[in-house]
Amino acid sequence: MSHTAHIPSHRKPRRSASKMALRAGVAGGVLSTLAVAGAAGTANAAEPVTETIELPTLTADLSAQIAQSADATQQTADSYEARAQQEAAAVKAAKQAAKDQKAAEKKAEAEQKAKAEAEAKRKAAAKERAARTTERTQLSTSSAPSGGATGGSSSSGSSASDNSVSTPSSGSVSAVISFLRAQVGDAYVMGGTGPNSWDCSGLVQAAFKQANINLPRTSQAQSTAGTPVSLSNLQVGDILYWGGAGSAYHVGVYIGGGQYLDAANPSKGVVIQDLSGYPASGAVRVL
Repeated sequence: MSHTAHIPSHRKPRRSASKMALRAGVAGGVLSTLAVAGAAGTANAAEPVTETIELPTLTADLSAQIAQSADATQQTADSYEARAQQEAAAVKAAKQAAKDQKAAEKKAEAEQKAKAEAEAKRKAAAKERAARTTERTQLSTSSAPSGGATGGSSSSGSSASDNSVSTPSSGSVSAVISFLRAQVGDAYVMGGTGPNSWDCSGLVQAAFKQANINLPRTSQAQSTAGTPVSLSNLQVGDILYWGGAGSAYHVGVYIGGGQYLDAANPSKGVVIQDLSGYPASGAVRVL
């Protein structure tokens, strides 16, 4: 017996021939399958892919859908914008309407106020005219000449005329006549405006200021300052003028009873005279 017989061997036992044949067969089958698969893959790669023919149709449909969606979105946006513009226009119209209404109310209020003021002025003027008519009637009656006073141009004639004219008691006309009578005897000075010397238009202007009436300064302007009246229809307080209307060279004031008061000239001064002795060219009425 060998001296190594008792030592176990480390070699792997030989596989049997049948097992090796089986494994070889399996391996060969796998390789054959891979080869067939590879050949099939190559053959398939060489053939055209017919499934991609549907892609253009799908892409066109998708584009149409996107376009439709975009159109719908744009229509919605346009609708919102139109609605916003309509609402803005409505708000603007409402504001303008409110503004116009307020302006109309203010205008109506102003017109109503002006109408009321005009009516009040009209009534006051009518009342004043009635009072003046009554006053002038009384003055005309009370200022009738007494006796033989003829109103000459001398100072004595002025005194006689002064005695024949009663002093007015009240009212605008009365204020004018009272002021004029208070100046009788003052001196005449060209350009004089008082208080102790006058020219004709300066005296008339100062007299009517007593009635809060501002007359022009010159006789030419005073002859057109009021409403023209005929010499046959004179009333107390009318302004008499000599010369043409607008070119008068002298003015005085009618005091009733056929008499007038004026700043005559340097030799007479302020006097009361008879209208018949020096007839006026015309008259205007401011009271």
